[in-house]
Amino acid sequence: MSQRSSWLKRLLSPAIRRARAFGRDDSGVTVIEFGILALPFFTIVTAIVETALVFLAGQILDSAVNDSSRLIRTGQAQTGTPAYNAEAYREAICAGLYGMFDCTLADDKLRVSVTVISDFGAAALGYPLETGEDCEEDECDWTLADEYKPGKGGDVVLVQAYYKWPIVVNLPGFNFQTLPDGTRLLGASRVFRNEPFVCASCT
Repeated sequence: MSQRSSWLKRLLSPAIRRARAFGRDDSGVTVIEFGILALPFFTIVTAIVETALVFLAGQILDSAVNDSSRLIRTGQAQTGTPAYNAEAYREAICAGLYGMFDCTLADDKLRVSVTVISDFGAAALGYPLETGEDCEEDECDWTLADEYKPGKGGDVVLVQAYYKWPIVVNLPGFNFQTLPDGTRLLGASRVFRNEPFVCASCT
């Protein structure tokens, strides 16, 4: 019995030594730890970058609306040669977006509305998109019309601009998406009274 036991020990000893050496070997620990932590680490980094981009995009849109609204308020858009139309005013907003936004009419991601209102109290901002059952499978159509009515001197004007910003990170508990097509609605608006400029062609 003892001979058989010693023979078995001699037979298994190389395997036992290798197993013990393998257990003490820590040369691959860093790679294994990195493999475990890489996915959550890069997900968090991507989420941080996307958060910054969303807030930056919102600020850029707000700044572009503010700068373009000045053209209407001072009468430059109405009295220029030629006077601005809806397309020219849209281009004025897009010029202040630094190429971060898709302004093509075909994609219809940007919606701009310029209207004359009776007074400041009449400035009402409704939701610019369809909601609930009115939305098609994964997309909600605009309910806010593309308008350009800048008014004349002394008129109170409401300018609104909305954009469907694409969202990359889509995780439970961390998701900037507000629309069913995977985008976030960004918006900016200004209400102001036009300066008393003279414009014979303004209505």
